[in-house]
Amino acid sequence: MERKIISVSVKRQVTIPQKYFEALGFNNEAECILQNGGILLRPVRDTNSGEFSEQILADLISQGFSGQELLERFKEQSKKVRPAIKKLIAEADALAKSGEGKLSLDEMFGAEDR
Repeated sequence: MERKIISVSVKRQVTIPQKYFEALGFNNEAECILQNGGILLRPVRDTNSGEFSEQILADLISQGFSGQELLERFKEQSKKVRPAIKKLIAEADALAKSGEGKLSLDEMFGAEDR
């Protein structure tokens, strides 16, 4: 394990050492996790090419896209995934805080067969 002491500015900002930044593949966002009495910083991985790629491609192919046009449309659609997920999470958080929309487990998943 490699260790480096870094400073914290008066605005509570830190600079990730370049060696670590490059080695871990940081971009413009970092995930900050409070864990075991410390803070874990790690790069946010691009979700655009993740879980939804297959569904996006299947939909575009079914619409008749192929070749370069398919690639361009895929890039456009992929860029919309993360903002949509963030919006869904924000809406779910707001619902949870308001207390509206509370469901029992049976209502959510159906009654358990015994």
